[in-house]
Amino acid sequence: MATSNREHNAYWRANLKIVAVLLFIWAFVSYGLGIILRPYLSNIKFGGTDLGFWFAQQGSIYVFVILIFIYAAAMNRLDKHYGVDEIDKSG
Repeated sequence: MATSNREHNAYWRANLKIVAVLLFIWAFVSYGLGIILRPYLSNIKFGGTDLGFWFAQQGSIYVFVILIFIYAAAMNRLDKHYGVDEIDKSG
C-alpha cells in the first residue's frame, strides 16, 4: 500500500514517541528507583529485601520485559491505524 510522505512521517513520529515514553519509564525504574531513590525506598520491605535493592536487582528487569510486550502491542495498534499491519496470507 502506497502511503504519502506525510503519513510516513506521522507514523515515525508516533513510533518515536512510543519508544521515548517506554525508554523514559525504563530509565526511571532502573536508574531512578534502583539508584537515585534507593535510600528513600530502603524502609519498605519487598521480597525479603528493601524495595530500592529489589528494583535495582529484579524490578528493572521485570519492567523491561513488560515494556517489550507493551511496545509490541502499541506497535500493532499503530500499524493497524496507518494500514501497514501484517496481512495474513495463509488463507
